Amino acid sequence: MSQDQDELVEWLGRCVLPCEAYVRGWLRRASVQPVEIDDIIQEAYSRISEVRLFRRIANPRAYFLEVARNILYEQLRRARIVRIDTVAELESLNIVDDRPSQEQAAITREDIARLKRLIDQLPDRCRKMFVMRKIQGLSQKQIAEALGVTENTVETQVGRGFRLILNAWAGDTQENSERRNVDHERTRLRRKSD
Repeated sequence: MSQDQDELVEWLGRCVLPCEAYVRGWLRRASVQPVEIDDIIQEAYSRISEVRLFRRIANPRAYFLEVARNILYEQLRRARIVRIDTVAELESLNIVDDRPSQEQAAITREDIARLKRLIDQLPDRCRKMFVMRKIQGLSQKQIAEALGVTENTVETQVGRGFRLILNAWAGDTQENSERRNVDHERTRLRRKSD
């Protein structure tokens, strides 16, 4: 099995499999017959396992539910007789839209830019290993071989980079929080004096 396949199997077991009971419950509430539920779940696993960019799925539970729902819709379109309670359940389904709001998207862009700046500020050796490990997804062994260092060195440098970024992030967050508190207090005092 290739490394990508190993990672996919691990991801499915860690992120998708725990959601199966939730998806099965939703299918039961949609009045899907037990034998059909098994078929839908199996087909959903099959489709999810074909996704090449599975690492980018931010909410595996919502994704799994959406895949199962799409399979159910396909079956209902092909069926000649559809139970009314199944249609009612589908209509009442509120799958959370994982797309961020415009405000959240702007905050995310700012956070990504901030993270990039913090990574760029790391010492050269530390930054190179951190990027190879955390952004490019290379294993410690691959990085060690590519750079001619030990795996322990890679682990140490990546850990150091992670700590430096977390400390800088926390410091920035504390400063921003204090600045917001001061601004809030000024605004409150202005309103009070008016």
